[in-house]
Amino acid sequence: MDPRTPDQGPGGLSAGTGGRRAPQDLAVGAAPVDPGAAPPPRPPSPGSGRPDSVPPEDPDPPGRGTTRPGPGQAAAERPAEGVRDEAERAPGTSTDRLRYLEAATRRIARGIDLDETLRELCRAAIPTFADAVLVHLREPLPTGERPPAEPLVLRLHSIAQGPEDSVTAAPPGAADFVQLTVTGRFAELLLTGRPVFGDAPEIAPAVTELLDPVASIPASPSPGRRLIIAPLYGRRRLMGTVALLRGAERIAFTGDDLLVASQLATHTAFGVDKAALHGHEASLADALQLTMLPSSLPETTGVRLASRYLPAAETSQVGGDWYDAIPLPGNRVALVVGDVMGHSMTSAAIMGQLRTTVQTLAGLDLPPEEVLHHLDEQAQRLGSEHMATCLYAVYDPISQRLLVADAGHLPPVLLHPDGSGEVLRIPPGAPIGVGGVPFESVEMPAPTGATLLLYTDGLVESRGRDVWTGVELLCARLQAAAAVVASPPLEMLCDAVLTLLDQDARDDDVALLAARFDGFPPRNVAYWYLNPEPQTAGRARQLTRRALHRWGLDPLLDTTELLVSEVVTNAVRYANRPIALRLLRTDVLRCEVGDDSPQVPRMRRAQAGDEGGRGLFLVDRLAQRWGATRLSTGKVVWFEQPIPEEYRPNGRDAP
Repeated sequence: MDPRTPDQGPGGLSAGTGGRRAPQDLAVGAAPVDPGAAPPPRPPSPGSGRPDSVPPEDPDPPGRGTTRPGPGQAAAERPAEGVRDEAERAPGTSTDRLRYLEAATRRIARGIDLDETLRELCRAAIPTFADAVLVHLREPLPTGERPPAEPLVLRLHSIAQGPEDSVTAAPPGAADFVQLTVTGRFAELLLTGRPVFGDAPEIAPAVTELLDPVASIPASPSPGRRLIIAPLYGRRRLMGTVALLRGAERIAFTGDDLLVASQLATHTAFGVDKAALHGHEASLADALQLTMLPSSLPETTGVRLASRYLPAAETSQVGGDWYDAIPLPGNRVALVVGDVMGHSMTSAAIMGQLRTTVQTLAGLDLPPEEVLHHLDEQAQRLGSEHMATCLYAVYDPISQRLLVADAGHLPPVLLHPDGSGEVLRIPPGAPIGVGGVPFESVEMPAPTGATLLLYTDGLVESRGRDVWTGVELLCARLQAAAAVVASPPLEMLCDAVLTLLDQDARDDDVALLAARFDGFPPRNVAYWYLNPEPQTAGRARQLTRRALHRWGLDPLLDTTELLVSEVVTNAVRYANRPIALRLLRTDVLRCEVGDDSPQVPRMRRAQAGDEGGRGLFLVDRLAQRWGATRLSTGKVVWFEQPIPEEYRPNGRDAP
């Protein structure tokens, strides 16, 4: 913009020479300047590079009534840029105010969050309209349908004074110290939603408190009409106030300036209202998602677990990432990680429904590909627009095998006991919700001491890094951690992995699940298949006696034999194929009896003349825990008994 001599800007305010700024020390209490006199020249502020006016967002677009002048047109009918210069030189014309408000409100509306909205207000107001701005927000900010807190309390949020680099938040500690409880006449004026001058009757004490945080602005005597206090009134409620001040060398505000301040405050209040509502919804979504994630991981024999969850960056909405670890019959465990596409409260809700579905399907002990198939059907019932990726793995510590199926998710990474890392090759299925696409399971060895890492794309992908580059970095980071400490603890490994994140470029939440395979020593397992014959119960008692004697658990012989006999007898009654009997020794003695009948036994009260129906009462009374799990091939009935401390496996025999 062309250099100009000191003139007046919108609303009778001094626009200043191009590149100059308002002074930082404001003598607010000085005598008013004669409106008819030209304001004295103002020295340029250090570091100034912006004209003393709101920078235009863009030249006036076509169709606004400005045309390029012909040879005979007057100077007033110049192109758009010339009209703007003339308006800035005009002493408070209506056109000048409208052009200023158009640029200022467009700038305020550009803010995407609370801090940016208030920052743009300050930059739009200083130095064109005012020399200092103080913003106080209601504490707490009203959100939702709940009535705002009483009494009306204002807390200082930000101060802007002088050059643009002074447009900052409140000084450290000021926000905790500067808190006003507004009552009486001042509260009534604010609740009307209309701006007032600083000399409004009966508000002098409140003005003194309001201006107290700015050391260079003396609060007494009253600043009079060099101060405008404009309420930030949102769609329904008061959100705070903005105080606009002018220095002694500038003319005081006029009645027309109250209209300008009102418009600035109204547009700012809408931005504050929107930001407060968005923040409230984001906190609800975060709380919703966190309550849907596992509060703790199960402690299962043969595998150790650790996890991390990080919500998305502040500029993003909540996502639908989740992880889970579900104990299965036979000391197996299902390891799950998933990601619902999109970022919204709906994504978090869909995540909760899919996680619940996975837990239900896992309880049926279905193969991984069947779990993903039924999960896909459930997602389609929720709506075709809801898609998700999911990886489902089952680890068996006894066979030391891993069974994995993938639905469009990133492949897991396996850290081998020797410290080498490997990205597992899993056939990539279509995402959950696509429908009509088969899934495939892959079985692979899971050596003792290896660590499996399941994760979502928020860990490896960012604005400056593609997914596969991130996966390679993840594998390298795991190997580097293993090179420093052999078989690093899981918690330390998770922390090392999270150093991959670029906090400034991260837009997605992160779910991470790590599993260390400890396996199950064969010496602590006894396994048999028995034909469903009348003499099978006796054979099961004999085999149980031998196994317990070998483990040195003779004190448990009588009780265990009785319980095994009852459970096996019930299986023989319904089974058509061989019965599986398995004993597992950890810190408890676990017995599992499986057969091909889907009918799960239930306790019932036997009548006086009944010959059966009392076996499960014995199991319930004598066992520490018991249960029955329906499988795709039948069922498993199990019970556990505590092993006395002196008979438990030592460090060499323990899993």
